[in-house]
Amino acid sequence: MSLPKTLAEDVARNLVMVARLIDEEPEEAYAYARIALRLASRVAAVREAAGFAAYATQKYAEALAEFRAARRMTGSVELWPVMADCERGLGRPERAMAMAGEPEVQKLDKAGQVEMRLVAAGARRDMGQIDAAIVTLQSPELASSSVQPWTPRLRYAYADALLEAGREDEAREWFGKALEADKDGSTDASDRLAELDGVEFVDVLGDDGTHGTDGAEAADEAAPRAEDGPESRDDEDDVRDDAGLDDGQDEDGHDGQDGSGDGSVKA
Repeated sequence: MSLPKTLAEDVARNLVMVARLIDEEPEEAYAYARIALRLASRVAAVREAAGFAAYATQKYAEALAEFRAARRMTGSVELWPVMADCERGLGRPERAMAMAGEPEVQKLDKAGQVEMRLVAAGARRDMGQIDAAIVTLQSPELASSSVQPWTPRLRYAYADALLEAGREDEAREWFGKALEADKDGSTDASDRLAELDGVEFVDVLGDDGTHGTDGAEAADEAAPRAEDGPESRDDEDDVRDDAGLDDGQDEDGHDGQDGSGDGSVKA
């Protein structure tokens, strides 16, 4: 379907904003998608974008409706895996499993078939069938040493399923393999590995990006200043004795005050 030039430009601007915001600000992306949908609901690309925006905000029923509409308009099967995942989001994993066995899956490209495998394994886990989920993920794509865009997620899902099954050593191995393939940081495999190894990360900076009081005191203890050496302290005591000052008073006769706050190191 073609649109008048001005309308097409308005729709395009909204779709650009959807693509730009959907990962970091999904609610804002959803708002732009709704505007595009009001302007051009009969355009398949708009229905698809609206579906992904709804999916990103966990509005699964709405997302599924938009994906179905886009599929009717185009006849394409590429949205089949995400449609099945919407069924999972709606608490209907058995429907997702049924979709995994439909002929549409055979029409998907390799990436789509891997995505469908991930959804099917997730549905198995939803139904408490963890061993079946592990078997579902075991595939030539998982065993391959070739790294594809979907490789980190597939290895990560397998590791996570193994961990749920109590197979911790195998899970650690596969989280490591996921991390090796994950050059873009699309998973938190490094954090999961650290958790398994009992590593705890501590932020040594305060909320304002500077070292907290405790950190500063620790640094002072680790590297004492030259003026705090024994000779300097003896000279200072001589000066205080000459001035007739008691301990705890400064040279003006005032009691010394420690101006530092409590501070804390953010964990």
